[in-house]
Amino acid sequence: MRNRYTVRAVLLACALALAGCSGTGPPPPGPARWKPRPGLAWQWQLNSRVDPSVDVPVYDIDGFENTAADVARLHRDGRKVICYVNVGAWEDFRPDQDAFPRAVLGAENGWAGERWLDIRKISVLRPIMERRFDMCAEKGFDAVEPDLVEGYGNRTGFALTARDQLRYNRMIADLAHERGLSVGLKNDLSQIPQLLPHFDFAVNEECAQYGECARLSPFIAAGKAVFHVEYAQPTSSFCTESRRLRLSSMRKKLELGVWRQSC
Repeated sequence: MRNRYTVRAVLLACALALAGCSGTGPPPPGPARWKPRPGLAWQWQLNSRVDPSVDVPVYDIDGFENTAADVARLHRDGRKVICYVNVGAWEDFRPDQDAFPRAVLGAENGWAGERWLDIRKISVLRPIMERRFDMCAEKGFDAVEPDLVEGYGNRTGFALTARDQLRYNRMIADLAHERGLSVGLKNDLSQIPQLLPHFDFAVNEECAQYGECARLSPFIAAGKAVFHVEYAQPTSSFCTESRRLRLSSMRKKLELGVWRQSC
C-alpha cells in the first residue's frame, strides 16, 4: 500500500508541476489577437477579388470572394487582412444562402438581393455565423468586419430592440474571439458605450457627413483604431478633423473598388 501511495503522490506532484515525468504540460498559448492601433492607413475593397497594389498596412476585403492565397499574398507584403462578412442580412448571391430558413428573412434592405435577418433567432443564426467565421479563420484572416449590426434602428420587418442588437453583437464578437480573430464594430454609434469592451476596432461610414465622428472617440481613447470612410464629402472637408481625432480616414466611391483618396 505504501508503494502505491508513493507512486500516486509522485504522479500528482508531476501533474501539479505541469511538467512531468512521462506527461506533458498544457499546450502553449496561441498567437496574440491582432489589436489595431489608431492611425493605421487602410484599404477597403469589396467589389471583387483583391487588388494588392495599394501600399497600406491594412486591407479589408470580402471573405467569400477572396482565397487563402490572396490573404497569404497580402501577409507576405506585411499587411493585416480583415474579413468582410454580412451578419445582419441574407444575401441571395452567397454560397450558403440556402442555410437561412425563410422564417429569419425580413424586409429588403435597399441593396439588391439582400433582406434583413431576425437577429432574435440566435439559435438559428449562430451556427451559420460560426461557419462563416470558420471560413475567415481557415483562410488566414486576422480580423472580421461584421456588417449590418444595427438592424434595430431600421425597418427590418421585425420588432427588433436595442437589447436584441446588443445580445446579437456580443455574440458576434465572441465568435470572432473564439477563433483568434479581432473584430470591428461597424457603425452602430449609439451602442458604442456598451459594446466598446467587446470590439477591437471600429469601422465607420460617413461620420463626417453627419457630424458624428466625435462619437467614435471612445475607441481612440481605448487605443483602438477607427477605420473611417466618406463617400460624398471631399477630403478637404473632413481630413483636418480626422487627423485631430486620430481616425484612419479616406474617401471611397460607393462601389468600394480599388480607388481611394486618403487623408
